[in-house]
Amino acid sequence: MGAYSIVKFGNKALREKSKVVEDVNDDIRKLAEDMLATMREADGIGLAAEQIGRNEAICIIDVPKEHACDIKMPLVLINLKVIEKDGELHEQEGCLSFPDVYIKVHRSKEVTATYTDLEGKQQTVKATGLLSRAIQHELDHLNGVLLVDHMSPVQKVANAGKLKRMKRAAKPIF
Repeated sequence: MGAYSIVKFGNKALREKSKVVEDVNDDIRKLAEDMLATMREADGIGLAAEQIGRNEAICIIDVPKEHACDIKMPLVLINLKVIEKDGELHEQEGCLSFPDVYIKVHRSKEVTATYTDLEGKQQTVKATGLLSRAIQHELDHLNGVLLVDHMSPVQKVANAGKLKRMKRAAKPIF
């Protein structure tokens, strides 16, 4: 079983902006390991700390090999920043924090991003297609931006019932 539960839409943690990781230490490496286990258990391809109720600037991405742009997976991205964008994609996207909700989202086709790895070294990655979308999606989470923020009014209406149920379920009951 994954080390964490994935928080769903309606949980305030998803709107938190991440805090810069100053020191890549054993606690951060353990967090990354636990996040990877949690993401894999949920059959996801990406997970940000906010999705497990944490606010460190860390996310995990593990796309299938044919979409990995010759980059070794999984990727642990600490203090992720997109420094260059090119082109446009408009493709179906889902999110572990929005079960059974899939919408078309506008993203850049290609991104260049910088991040710190688990050894504390600065890295740069150039990604296209699914990996590019995953990077942008997880960066959104680190900035408190959610799938619902990308929905058109029509998409919001079409998903209103699901969103309302998630929000109701996320509220603490006293």
